[in-house]
Amino acid sequence: MAISVSAAPTTPAASQQAPLHPILERALAHAADEGLPYAGGVTPTEAWELVSAGEAVLVDVRSGEERKFVGHVPESLFVPWATGTSLTRNPRFVRDLESKTGKDAVVLLLCRSGKRSAQAAEAAARAGFKHVFNIREGFEGDLDDQQRRGSFNGWRHAGLPWAQD
Repeated sequence: MAISVSAAPTTPAASQQAPLHPILERALAHAADEGLPYAGGVTPTEAWELVSAGEAVLVDVRSGEERKFVGHVPESLFVPWATGTSLTRNPRFVRDLESKTGKDAVVLLLCRSGKRSAQAAEAAARAGFKHVFNIREGFEGDLDDQQRRGSFNGWRHAGLPWAQD
């Protein structure tokens, strides 16, 4: 099944739909196989490839504290899924996400490990976002045997661009 994203029509020929990037096509197929309620997941390296090519927008859904003190991806948008040190669910998440990206954009959601961003992707998909993807592994990656993050996967471990305040 070929899924496509609407291009901004300027002429009748431009109103045709452009195909999704192969990374996104694979993520969609994998999501269908797994029965995910959102468009799918991509690795941090795949996410960076998509963002660098202008094929997607990256949205950091971590708390403001995490973004400030742990680090963030330069030029990423910020729409917290939960706020404060208690991680209280942001009741305006979907509305804020829509105001920054629109429901038709290809949106890649990033959190610490890929778990909260999967929840955020599910909520966005339920709200009508057509192409919302989770960045698996997140910014810091999964826990290792010593209960530490960043030792074997995640955005920072992959050596992708990030900054810290």
